[in-house]
Amino acid sequence: MILEALAHQYQRLIERDEPGLSPYGYSPEKISYAIVLSADGEPVDVQSLLDTSGKKPVPQSMSVPQPEKRTSGIKSNFLWDKTSYVLGVSASSKRTAEEHEAFKAFHAQALAGTTDPGLMALLKFLSKWTPERFASAPFTADMLDANVIFKLDGEPLQYLHQRPAAQTVRARLLGPAAEASASASSTQRCLVSGELADVARLHPAIKGVNGAQSSGASIVSFNLEAFNSYGKSQGDNAPVSEQAAFAYTTVLNHLLRRGPHNRQRLSVGDASVVFWAEAQDPEQAQSNEDLLAMLLNPDSKSDEGQETEKIRQVMEVVAKGRPLAELDPKLDEGTRMFVLGLAPNASRLSIRYWLCDTLGDLVQRLRQHAEDLNLEPSPWKTAPSVWRLALATAPSRGDPPKAKADDVPPLLAGELMRAILTGGCYPQSLLTNIVMRMRSDGDISGVRAALCKAVLNRDLRLSHSDFSDKEVPVSLDVHSTHSGYLLGRLFAVLEGAQRLALGSQVNATIRDRYYGSASATPALVFPVLLRNTQNHMSRIRKDKPGAAINIERDIQEVIDKLPGEFPKHLGMQDQGRFAIGYYHQTQARYQKADKSDLAAHNETNDQGGTQ
Repeated sequence: MILEALAHQYQRLIERDEPGLSPYGYSPEKISYAIVLSADGEPVDVQSLLDTSGKKPVPQSMSVPQPEKRTSGIKSNFLWDKTSYVLGVSASSKRTAEEHEAFKAFHAQALAGTTDPGLMALLKFLSKWTPERFASAPFTADMLDANVIFKLDGEPLQYLHQRPAAQTVRARLLGPAAEASASASSTQRCLVSGELADVARLHPAIKGVNGAQSSGASIVSFNLEAFNSYGKSQGDNAPVSEQAAFAYTTVLNHLLRRGPHNRQRLSVGDASVVFWAEAQDPEQAQSNEDLLAMLLNPDSKSDEGQETEKIRQVMEVVAKGRPLAELDPKLDEGTRMFVLGLAPNASRLSIRYWLCDTLGDLVQRLRQHAEDLNLEPSPWKTAPSVWRLALATAPSRGDPPKAKADDVPPLLAGELMRAILTGGCYPQSLLTNIVMRMRSDGDISGVRAALCKAVLNRDLRLSHSDFSDKEVPVSLDVHSTHSGYLLGRLFAVLEGAQRLALGSQVNATIRDRYYGSASATPALVFPVLLRNTQNHMSRIRKDKPGAAINIERDIQEVIDKLPGEFPKHLGMQDQGRFAIGYYHQTQARYQKADKSDLAAHNETNDQGGTQ
């Protein structure tokens, strides 16, 4: 199913001339230099193809004949390669002589009998080239181990591999006769296309997956004796034709390409995620893919205000049951969308998740995800991406607290993404992870509180229990009677009293010292905190009697709703509610402080105006 969907996407992109996508037998590779040859095979110049628009020069991506899949063997590419093959010089390879001889022998055989001037110039060059000549102009040491191509002098717009004669030779090398003579394939029914075709024994490498080998990795691979069955080896175990193998790997490499303009690729934990729309119309496909990219990764662009407004409009339309076409006529809720998550696994790739669904269903689930996360006041200006949520599961260190990507549990991040896309329960370990992180590092951020709320509310809704009575509130709920939520509120009130009494003299608040134990074993901690608060209240009554009355009222309001004794222990769900209650009450205190400052500022301005 995955390979079939990728192969079909390749055909759609080829039919609409997608930029950067190569035809069968070719692939985009990083090329750094072009050696200009005279008709006699003499190197007259070396042209740099490096892109210098950024901070440092980088190789240019060019469509060249597809490279050979090299593990430990020596195989030459056609009409291009790194300098150890082309010129017999390298700063790292210990077998440059063998690699250069392989390049010469391969091209001598492949180009035998050619009458094309450019290809003949290459043969003459190889026949008289010696690696010692690399020390003289026009060659430079910067070329070592870079990929190089060839050009015939006097033809500035065409490289050797682009010449019609070279493309004819390339087609012959890819033909059934060449494959049969090399005993590289057998004719079987392709599992992807269903047609009888030559089977690919080795599939082209897939590059661009975070954490995988830089030379590429494979989804389909059989290279050990233990993987062989019934006398079949390598690709014969799962027959996929050469064309289908090329198609699915080429389009996957295209989707995985790095760059600021590729919004079909994002990282979530250790998974590299790609997605695409099944649509023949390029503009319709682009619109559907952009919408999904915006919803999955809303904080990826600089125009945060515009992006946030677009997301708000989408959510509003979907919530009211109106069609997405009201926002953009090119949006079609029935368009099939594909999402593929790939994770590194040595020289192979693991499928972290795979989803095929309609755009309308995916948008509906993302809207529900946003609703589950919703907190008031909102902890963010721009809706958080999946990766930003995953970062909340990592420990926060430093001042201000910051999480590292390497600390995100990869399986947890993958299960979080799966739950968002499918609408299922969030992973149960998510709540445990978030609660334990808050207890250990004391960072009770809005994102973490929102994740606690999302897990609790989704579990309640999907369990078909009485959702209305147990639902975690969006904003401060002064009528809630849940012990965990009330104790979180009480803890925030006591912390506020400490801050008001001591002001800037506070080195560490009760949150820094007692949050973990207060949220887990309230009966042991809250009596101590309440006694200490009386000392703070004495100072507040002297300096700010009005504030003292408000704090005492808040404390009494919460305690009146609690049972006769503080609970000895709070379960994981109640600890999640504790964090949400703490967040709501803390934000309410900040809002009161902001209003007080604004009132004082307005009063000062009014007095100044009457003098």
